[in-house]
Amino acid sequence: AILDAFPHALIDIRDPAESYSAAEFRADALAAMAESTARGRIPLLVGGTMLYYKALLEGLADMPSADPAIRAELEARALVEGWDALHRELAEVDPESAARIHPNDPQRLTRALEVYRVSGLSMTEHRRRQAAGNPDAGTSGTGQLPYTVAQLAIAPAQRQVLHDRIAQRFRAMVEQGFVQEVEALRSRSDLHAGLPSIRAVGYRQVWEYLDGELSRDDMVERGIIATRQLAKRQFTWLRGWENLHWLDSLACDNLSRVLKYLESVSILK
Repeated sequence: AILDAFPHALIDIRDPAESYSAAEFRADALAAMAESTARGRIPLLVGGTMLYYKALLEGLADMPSADPAIRAELEARALVEGWDALHRELAEVDPESAARIHPNDPQRLTRALEVYRVSGLSMTEHRRRQAAGNPDAGTSGTGQLPYTVAQLAIAPAQRQVLHDRIAQRFRAMVEQGFVQEVEALRSRSDLHAGLPSIRAVGYRQVWEYLDGELSRDDMVERGIIATRQLAKRQFTWLRGWENLHWLDSLACDNLSRVLKYLESVSILK
């Protein structure tokens, strides 16, 4: 219903079996933004995946393409040795990336090790070469956005309100057919619990419930906890974000505040 009232671009554009990198997102987002401005509109970007948003704003260092064989090997090792062991391995070859990537973030951990295995250079070194303008580093996908950007973040000032809303939303998703949606995905032979799409918050917990690993109550509780942890990571990103204008979602005058802010940065005149 929300999407019917407020159409979004870049929603439901990939199958769950497909990967979708930050570089691909940047290219797709830039194309959608160009189409919007060509129609005389102002692009409005909404979301919470800060890594992808950072890639959109600042560009990306050229990185080696994914290697399915290496990735499968790393994931197989993780099943036997655990992700902590792979995190220690990353700390040896790329300590800066290891400091940024949590052992419980298998997608980013696998990618960092994959980059090193494929190229012989750490992800940190790839970025360092780009920043230094090294001609061997490549430049595709880099560069600042050709727009004046106004950045706003909105959240309830009271953390308990946020936690309550997260719980309400997850329970509503379950009541509105989330379990049935994941059941349909499980019926596909090309999907499994190791895919990034299935490891996403909510999907992972429902998948484990359907596998008989969790009771329904535990599934709901773990889904809520995982969503709260995701929100906490997003706030960690946002606390260090420059040029960010904060709004309290509980305030009654947010519309006037937003309009005033947009005028101050010359988005609206």
